[in-house]
Amino acid sequence: MDGHAAAPEKGVRVRSNNRRVAILDAAAYRFRRQGFSATTMREVASDADMLAGSMYYHFPSKEALLLAVHEEGVRRIALNVDEALAKPSNDDPWSRLEAGLAAHLESLLDSGDYAQVVIRDLPADNDELRAKLIALRDDYEQRFRDLTDALPFDDPGQARWVRLLLMGAANWSRTWYRSDSAPPSVIAHQFVALIKRGPLGGNNDSVE
Repeated sequence: MDGHAAAPEKGVRVRSNNRRVAILDAAAYRFRRQGFSATTMREVASDADMLAGSMYYHFPSKEALLLAVHEEGVRRIALNVDEALAKPSNDDPWSRLEAGLAAHLESLLDSGDYAQVVIRDLPADNDELRAKLIALRDDYEQRFRDLTDALPFDDPGQARWVRLLLMGAANWSRTWYRSDSAPPSVIAHQFVALIKRGPLGGNNDSVE
């Protein structure tokens, strides 16, 4: 040995960050199953195998903890969508929308705690926290604003309604999706095909 501390392996977090990750994982688990109001910092600390007082070194309040869980959840979903959109095969606006929607659905349906916390109802009794969480969602959903704005509609105003329709259906998938349902890629394909054809099966080319 040369007397120098070995550098952490690539992808391995230092100890202090490991504690933060453990807290976030425990909080995501609790928030998903109990909701924000019913979850206590003591419960999260116990799940993370640490003293309740030590929690406040990393997060000064439960509100700060929920915001951090949302940030991590949005980061994970955004990473999946961005990777899907970066594939060379996605070179036309309809294909890009389908790829982005499929990645969004896959993130929500993978049973992960973070994604499920992100799409839960927001706390109704804390306007400041609610505004921060909505800002996170809006920043993420800018991807889908760009995707739908690129669609070749005669009326550009239709893009907003398409985005609201798709995001609403996708974010509600935790309610309507069943284990024997079609996979996310097929669901995304069918959703986009319906929009491209129009409600009455107009003259638009099929996505298929």
